[in-house]
Amino acid sequence: MFDGGVTMSFHTVNCPPVVGNLGKNRTQSQCRTRLSPPFSVQMSSALLQNDESGNLPESKKISCSALYQRQAQNSLLSQSNTVGIIGGFSVLSTLIFLEKLVWWSSRNGEECVPFVVCSDPALDGCLISRKEVNHEPIIQNLRRKRVFLEQSGACCIVMPCHISNAWHDDISQGCLLPFFHVGECVARELKEAKLKPLDAGSNVRIGVLSTCETIAAASYQEKLRKQGFEVVLPDKATMEHIVIPAIESLNKRDMEGARNLLRIAIQILLIRAVNVVILASHELQNLLPPEDPLLKKCIDPMDALARSTIKWAKSANKVNKKT
Repeated sequence: MFDGGVTMSFHTVNCPPVVGNLGKNRTQSQCRTRLSPPFSVQMSSALLQNDESGNLPESKKISCSALYQRQAQNSLLSQSNTVGIIGGFSVLSTLIFLEKLVWWSSRNGEECVPFVVCSDPALDGCLISRKEVNHEPIIQNLRRKRVFLEQSGACCIVMPCHISNAWHDDISQGCLLPFFHVGECVARELKEAKLKPLDAGSNVRIGVLSTCETIAAASYQEKLRKQGFEVVLPDKATMEHIVIPAIESLNKRDMEGARNLLRIAIQILLIRAVNVVILASHELQNLLPPEDPLLKKCIDPMDALARSTIKWAKSANKVNKKT
């Protein structure tokens, strides 16, 4: 995932807020062939495991620079463009997002944006996605993680998780910081792309493909509709006979079977005249080979979240240098 040379410090919430020489060491990292050539990456980052503690009083939004000045002396990280990341229910999806954040923000020899991560792999994404589960304790858990990141020096919060973004409004309640929603990020990018409808007289249609009948699809649906898109979801038969069996095949390590079923699911949405298909599930990412032509019609929404996060971080850094 991080291909050699990336130095990170690991601390628990009960440890003293000492991060050694984070942000000091530079290491040469060999990236994958699909990424840019080797370059130096400077990381001012920490990967943290969180517990259930921490509370901040609710108040109105304030500027990042003001918050930065107030918390800099007592925080784990003190950069005004520090990104706080609430880890997803899939640890792998969190690491993939971190990879994008590191490499994309470090292009042309630039420094990686500073970030602090709060990861809790004990949360079960498949269980959480079920409608009959009481989600309130989960929301409270995620809200405490958000507060922990604020206290750690984050000036912006993101959640690289399809499921947890469905509770974005509840988790962000009382948040003092910019808090990006992955659905808003991808909907904004699609709006800026100025797509044309494939059927005359209709709105641009966007397909959303999720798994396990999660609530994630509804979250994307709301944000896309606000931008004027028509959202197309798989019907019940497609979910039962194609999407869910694809995940079952994947769990059995039947990669070819899973790929073929995923191709069918994507094709069904494309037949319904969608311009693109949002793959709103970490299980579906990287399942198709890079050369598969269907990938040109698919979007990983976490790409949009990473781009929005990097844009904010670089802008915040420029503002801080001017002040």
